Amino acid sequence: MSTDKDFLLPDLGEGLPDAEIVEWLVKEGDSVMLDQPLVSMETAKAVVEVPSPYSGVVTKLHGKAGDVIDTGAALASFAVDPALPQRAEAEDTGHHHAPRPKPTAPEPPSVTTAAPTERVDAGTVVGAMQASNEVKHEAAIAIGGIKAMPAVRAAAKKLGVDLTRVRPSGPDAVITMQDVKNAVASPPSLVATATIQAAIVTPPTTAAAHGAYATDPRSLAGKPVRTTPPTVNASGQPEPIRGVRRNMARIMAEAHAQVVPTMLCDDADLHAWAPGNDITARLIRAIVVACKAEPALNAWFDMANSTRTLHRRVDIGIAVDTPEGLFVPALRNADMLDAGRIREGVNRLRAQVEDRSIAADELKGYTISLSNFGMYAGRYATPVIVPPCVAIIAAGKGRHQLVPVMGGIETHKVLPLSLTFDHRAATGGEAARFLKAMLDDLARPS
Repeated sequence: MSTDKDFLLPDLGEGLPDAEIVEWLVKEGDSVMLDQPLVSMETAKAVVEVPSPYSGVVTKLHGKAGDVIDTGAALASFAVDPALPQRAEAEDTGHHHAPRPKPTAPEPPSVTTAAPTERVDAGTVVGAMQASNEVKHEAAIAIGGIKAMPAVRAAAKKLGVDLTRVRPSGPDAVITMQDVKNAVASPPSLVATATIQAAIVTPPTTAAAHGAYATDPRSLAGKPVRTTPPTVNASGQPEPIRGVRRNMARIMAEAHAQVVPTMLCDDADLHAWAPGNDITARLIRAIVVACKAEPALNAWFDMANSTRTLHRRVDIGIAVDTPEGLFVPALRNADMLDAGRIREGVNRLRAQVEDRSIAADELKGYTISLSNFGMYAGRYATPVIVPPCVAIIAAGKGRHQLVPVMGGIETHKVLPLSLTFDHRAATGGEAARFLKAMLDDLARPS
């Protein structure tokens, strides 16, 4: 005898309040087995396939592609077949719940978190599918004869790429993210199908050209008459903010409400640099040096409990800009890496962010962060500190300027630096000493 059960959207391992349906991999009336891929969901961090927690028949899908489902809300309903295997965590009657899984990244001992809301099962972890006590790493699943990772399918859907027309280049005929990008760069037809609606402006009358009032030549009295102002129809269309951008907006709003930011800025003199220096690697090394000189900024702050945690190791959050929004992966143990390994680590994180294969654990738990916006433009900035961190460093666009020296004037290359710190957790003196340590290290030849 079958049992009706609802599958509630679990916490996908990131502590986020919701996720967006990218693509259903089953339909109502389908028979499914335990751990069969059920739906592809996009969170603010990644695209993951959520496995079925039951064996049975899908009776209802609670949402369609593009819908945002709150964590803990019904995702799908099943007529569960008790004769088939079921997930141990989900073997429960009615709507009794089992606790959702705890985050895998370590939390600071001084930071308290609210008790987790109970869920119907253990759910899934981003980048992996959990079944009982085993973890099955996410792999390319063949759907309709097409093999591709969930992130690749999501990217193709957003870019309007038909995967049936894409030639796979990955092992075992798997379509890769680069294959999708190549399909966008080399479309089969050069004829553009999209049209752009230009703004339509009503030509002004002679009267309007002279103001709101004009003399009507048909009026013998010469009385002023009001003319109709020109009308403008905007061509832009509002669109919902989803995924990464929605989460970015939420985090920035919360950070703005919680942090008391203060900024210090100065220019690092790079005149003594030997050829071949890697700016990003030097910046990261300078942050490490400054963290050792002034540990107060390599810290987490918990206002609710009036505590702070000073970290011995330096995990630097590297801001990575993408069309979908801002990602901040963590370069772990930066204090243990030389320049070559720093560059390898940064390149790896950027590549994983670009193809959306970054693990959720690598997007949290950093102790201080860096924004290298100067690779595009701008000198100084006031980047937002995301709690529990207390500091973020921003590097602007390098420039040459005249510097007075003994006996004359020289042209030196300088790098603008902005240090934003939470004044609740650090003093101005601590921040100034931190910045001074960075300037001194960056002034070294290598």
